[in-house]
Amino acid sequence: MILSDLLQNIILKGNIGNTEISVTSIQFDSRKIESGSVFVATRGTATDGHDYIAMAIEKGATVIVCETYPAEKAEDVTYVLVENSSDALGKMASAWYDFPSSKLILVGVTGTNGKTTIATLLYQMFRQLGYKAGLLSTVCNYVDDVAVEATHTTPDSLALNELLAQMVEAGCQYAFMEVSSHSVDQRRIAGLEFDGGIFTNITRDHIDYHLTFENYLKAKKRFFDDLSSEAFALTNADDKNGLVMLQNSKAEKHTYSLRGMADFKTKILEHGFDGMLLDMNDREVNVSFIGRFNASNLSAVYGAAVLLEQDELEVLRIISSLNSVSGRFETLRAPQGYTAIVDYAHTPDALNNVISTINEILQGNGRLITVVGCGGNRDKGKRPMMAREAVDGSWKAILTSDYPRFDEPQDILNDMIAGLDITQKAKSLTIVDRREAIKTACALAQPGDVVLVAGKGHEDYQIIQGVKHHFDDREEVKNCFA
Repeated sequence: MILSDLLQNIILKGNIGNTEISVTSIQFDSRKIESGSVFVATRGTATDGHDYIAMAIEKGATVIVCETYPAEKAEDVTYVLVENSSDALGKMASAWYDFPSSKLILVGVTGTNGKTTIATLLYQMFRQLGYKAGLLSTVCNYVDDVAVEATHTTPDSLALNELLAQMVEAGCQYAFMEVSSHSVDQRRIAGLEFDGGIFTNITRDHIDYHLTFENYLKAKKRFFDDLSSEAFALTNADDKNGLVMLQNSKAEKHTYSLRGMADFKTKILEHGFDGMLLDMNDREVNVSFIGRFNASNLSAVYGAAVLLEQDELEVLRIISSLNSVSGRFETLRAPQGYTAIVDYAHTPDALNNVISTINEILQGNGRLITVVGCGGNRDKGKRPMMAREAVDGSWKAILTSDYPRFDEPQDILNDMIAGLDITQKAKSLTIVDRREAIKTACALAQPGDVVLVAGKGHEDYQIIQGVKHHFDDREEVKNCFA
């Protein structure tokens, strides 16, 4: 491909050398450079691509895209100066794959909780409606019915556009995508044409990366700021920052709600551990999902499908047939008479939502035993908050490990315990080993009780001292049934 074609949507601050040359690939990892490559020097959290320009040239790069020119410039190398290399990478990746996002209908879902559920259910729905569709998700990516393993909530720009190109090649008409705050901040989605954006909610998360809640909020909002006037923006009116997302957005604005007036209004008429009866815009529908947060997620799914011009009654029919996403309020029935629930809740707000839902259904006719941990090398500030949510809402809370990563598991538990007073400590146990913690919870459970295993959800591994071990909460719970 000719370099000037790759640069067509990028405002250049300057360039040195020929931009009409042919290039063989685009890379931001100097280790992947081959003869004729474009090397995009991006600034990451740990490394700066500008430090690897000389190495890239040595390995055969003929074009360097950078934010500052290197002190020494090589002959026969073209240098392109841009404001933001990560933004340029996204737009170049899109051009390299012939703008795949413009060849299908792309909807992005962002927020702290609910992204996976909403994106996955929309993907499932549109396939049931008879369309070919793609999914970009935390759990797994899908090119129509072909699974592609996911390593990040949102892949890097090159991988993202490659996946979208595969979807176009496979004949997909729709694609549904989780959009993380990291991907917005790091410009991984630059160059993509979104036809719709959905906002779920925003609570404390990723403060280790964004440093402040305000920065985290701004990252989410930027996604909506960048939507075109031809796209729709669908926001959760029940979240205090829901309408903030719509400020300055050029997109067509819509709302969904469980509590007040909205374009897409949902009420919970009945609920239990087997599902709910919902009223969605004055039409009743039975669903297999549990909890207010899932009712909210389904309201977003319903709204998005209608905004994508699908028949309302057919949408509701399919909603009634959908099942919960793996590891999201996944219910397992023990032969001993108690119920186990595995859920991904890994923020204080998400944990509160799950616990509140369980207690609403129990209505005092059973005890809640909660197993919860916190990740290592992440926001320490939420550890005591997670512990308090677990203890306050449960008959017994068992504090344990989650993904210690490189942190000492006991140090994480100490941070969690530090948030508890004497009364709260009396309602809790600390068991470092997650397997033993789950076994203990199940052993304590009596008929009618609920065991909640929170934090990991679908993920089937633990990382301890940097080493990845197989560990599936659902498997461990089922082992307790024997």
